[in-house]
This record gives sequence, C-alpha cells and structure tokens, in this order.
Amino acid sequence: MQPFGLSILRALGAAALALGLAMPLAARAQQAPANTLDAVRGRGHLICGVNTGLAGFAQPDSQGNWRGFDVDYCRAVAAAIFGDATKVRFVPTTPQVRFTALQSGEVDVLSRNTTWTLSRDTSLGLDFAATNFYDGQGFIVRASAGVKAAKELDGATICVQPGTTTEQNLAEWARANRVRFTPVVIETLAEVTAAYLAGRCDSYTTDVSGLAALRAAQSKPEDHLILPEVISKEPLALTVRQGDARFADITRWVHFLLLSAEEFGITQGNVDQMLNDPRPEVQRMLGKTGGLGPMLGLPENWGVAVLKAVGNYGEVFERNLVPIGIQRGPNALWTTGGLQYSPPFR
Repeated sequence: MQPFGLSILRALGAAALALGLAMPLAARAQQAPANTLDAVRGRGHLICGVNTGLAGFAQPDSQGNWRGFDVDYCRAVAAAIFGDATKVRFVPTTPQVRFTALQSGEVDVLSRNTTWTLSRDTSLGLDFAATNFYDGQGFIVRASAGVKAAKELDGATICVQPGTTTEQNLAEWARANRVRFTPVVIETLAEVTAAYLAGRCDSYTTDVSGLAALRAAQSKPEDHLILPEVISKEPLALTVRQGDARFADITRWVHFLLLSAEEFGITQGNVDQMLNDPRPEVQRMLGKTGGLGPMLGLPENWGVAVLKAVGNYGEVFERNLVPIGIQRGPNALWTTGGLQYSPPFR
C-alpha cells in the first residue's frame, strides 16, 4: 500500500497534468466567437471555408478570384449580412482540417462538399444548416480500360482521399459486393486526381459531382468514363458551429431564399421589378412586408441584396455546374420532381 501523503501528491500531479492538457483545448475553443454575426460585422467581412480547388464548386480563376457554386453561397451570406457580396474572404480547406477550422473560429461557415451524417452532426460541435446539393459517390475509369460497371473493378487499385465519407463508403461497398481492391490513399484533391490521371490507380472514387468536374477539366473528356453505379447518398450541406442558432438560421434561410426565388420567378435581373409583385410570399421574401429581416438580425431588404448578388438557385446552378456537365437531377425544385424545397416565408 502506498503512503497516504504519496497518494495525495500523485493524485494532485495527475490532476495538474490533466488540467495542463485541457487548457490548450479550452483556449482554442475560446477563439471561436459565441456570436458569429456580431464577430463578422465587427471584423467587416465573412470568412468562408471552401474546397482547395474543385471545378464548378470552388476554384480561383487566372486572376485569383474564387468562382463556383459553393463560392456563390459564401457571397450570398455576405450579401445578406452586409448588403455587399464582396465582403468575404475565402479559406481553402482540406477534408482533414475543415472541421477544425470551423470549430476553432478560423472560418465562420463551411461551404464546401461536406456530407451531412449523424456522427458529424452530433460529435463535432457543428450544425448542418441546409443541404444545398444532393450527390452520391461514384467511380471514374479510363475509357481504354474497357470497364463498364463498378463490380468489374475487382482486383483494381482505387484512389481515394482519407478523412472522408468516401473512404468508408468504398470499404463498405467492396465488402458487401465481394470486390477486392487496393486503396491508394492521398490527402489533397490535387494530388489524388493527379495520381489517377498519371495511372497510379485504375479508378478514382468520390462524389459524382467531383468526378464530373475532373472529367470536364481534361483536354479529352471522352477518354474518361464515369461508371453508372452510385453507391451512397451524399447530402452536401452548409455547416456552422453548434450553439449559434442565429447564424445557423441566417445561413439556412439564405439557401431557402435562393430556392424560393427560383420557384417564384425572381432572378438576378428582375429583382427590382419583382418588388411590385402583389403575391404576399414575394412581398415577404423581398422585405416589403412581414418584418422577417429583423427576425434574423438582418435588414428588411436582405433578400434583395442576396438575389442581386448571385441570382436564384437555378441561376447559381446554371452558371457554375451545367458547364461541367452536371444536370439538376435531384437538385431540381420540388415543383419539377426534385428534392430542393423551401419552407414558407411567413
């Protein structure tokens, strides 16, 4: 048996060690503002976490200006808050650091291809505000390989990024279908796609939207085939920190505004004319009646600012994703058989 005094000393030492380990984590957590909207306004711009470079979604152009579907969502949130879509800074994030960047306050919102799952929703201190793109995981191969179906990849090497739902989906699908494969795990998007294009792996797997972006970027897209199988559901969602309901509401209702605007025929070019539209829902969306803006902590005309900046959901989709071969599919409005649906503005 240990002497009583020694036991006390050891217990105190263990407690001090535990406190020492906990302090950096607590200090880091305190860096994240409790009120994101006030922090963004005080700073003078929104900080948005985006992909490191994915055609159609988030990619800098030759002048260094960020373009893409996810980028337009960042600009839309900035327009809602400031009435100015240029008041946003973009931070490229990899799958490995994206959640830490949001948790620590390095970014205010993630607008990048991030799948909403139960474990992420409950264990990371994050909230998924809205699914702005419904996707699914697929495979791409070189057309010369003669592969026509995913099960023909038995024995293949498959490129995949770590720290993603893609990696887990691949393992589960292969096990269920008795497909043997050798994973080639590479962290960054640029490196993993380069590995596939260089022939280091027989196939590359990720969201079908990402495969379409990769294929469209090639000088001969016909040299690459996206296989028909979609092996998972990937609801890609805007993500904010947990515990800040006001900022989550702003992010969520910016998405709903883009959907409702498309449904009611409000475009980037006709917003001013639509201010005179007599339909009650349109009047509330554009801040003529209803007093909805202050409920979000925003000006009454926040909807007008957003739509003048980026247009409606269909315009954002058409501008960024149709040119790389992505069609609406499940991302069509509910009125045309899709899944995109907004609650009422009232």
